[in-house]
Amino acid sequence: MISLQPLPRGRMIATLPSKPSSLSNYYVHTIRRIKHLLNEPPQQKKQHFSTSNATKNTIVSPLLPSQVKIVEVSPRDGLQNELKFVSTNDKIKLIHLLHSAGCKYIEPTSFVSPKWIPQMKDADEVMEGVRHLSEENDDVVMSCLTPNVKGLERAIESGANEVAIFGSASESFSQKNINCSISESLSNFELVVDKARNEYGVPVRGYVSCTLGCPYQGKVDLKNVVNVVERMWDMGCREISLGDTVGVGTPRKTVEMLKSVMTVVPKENLAVHFHDTYGQALSNIYASLCEGIPIIDCSVGGLGGCPYAIGASGNVATEDVLYMLNGLGIKTGIDLDKLLDADIFISDALNQPTRSRTAMALIAKRKHQIKDGE
Repeated sequence: MISLQPLPRGRMIATLPSKPSSLSNYYVHTIRRIKHLLNEPPQQKKQHFSTSNATKNTIVSPLLPSQVKIVEVSPRDGLQNELKFVSTNDKIKLIHLLHSAGCKYIEPTSFVSPKWIPQMKDADEVMEGVRHLSEENDDVVMSCLTPNVKGLERAIESGANEVAIFGSASESFSQKNINCSISESLSNFELVVDKARNEYGVPVRGYVSCTLGCPYQGKVDLKNVVNVVERMWDMGCREISLGDTVGVGTPRKTVEMLKSVMTVVPKENLAVHFHDTYGQALSNIYASLCEGIPIIDCSVGGLGGCPYAIGASGNVATEDVLYMLNGLGIKTGIDLDKLLDADIFISDALNQPTRSRTAMALIAKRKHQIKDGE
């Protein structure tokens, strides 16, 4: 019989058999045994994974929210940069389709001078066609952009149940966008916020653009971002949206910005607003979710862009965000299939393809199913 004796450091030695006639067999068996020992993987403790546990958000990040508020900005921010005027009826139908898909926070229009944003010249007519959605449903918000007191008064009269102000963390962008300094713009907004809250009892949302970069001056100091956010918060904005207007942000820069801003405003009151110029929007949103941010601005079909930010592409597509959130098990209350109907409608109205990759895949799937059913 062959016996293997342990030696120091795990080496083995075979004891010779007593009969010389079995010597050849001894060598064969010894060589096989040594090969087996050399090839045998080390014993490891088996790990058991639960499928149900693997889908829990705590596996990904302990701060990942279980539910996210989607603010659909396509009717306003998505269309404002379109050169072709979108008919009032098409805008109204788009908003109805978004509402039918489960969108409860919608930006229908803005009350700005048509001289600066011609696409929004029919703001009163659009609101007339959709105001019943918020009047008949307490949980539906129609938020309109109002740069001044005159715009605020028009928005309230038209049925808006939330208004929004917009400022910039970039001095250069502020001058180009609203023709005044950051300090002047914030002073003007104080009047709007005070009147909205105390006279009309309407909540105010604040937008801060260029939080991660500016098309004119490039890098934006985080101190400027924090100062503008803090001013808006102190004047009474209940929710503040942080915009990557040019779409130059990355996850690392996003987290750095958020951590700075969260020193002055609770994360529960912060939203993120990403443009997808460099294809980083979804990555930045995921990084934001991992920091506990529960509100995301997006635009169906990836519509959008900024008239004052040359080269900036559209907003992150709502369908792409929703697909990711569904995969993470995060609730939104929005039906992706019905949202696709809104995308198809507005894309046809604009005579242009959707920019959403998720929508492209789902549209192709629909066509294939229709073909198979014929």
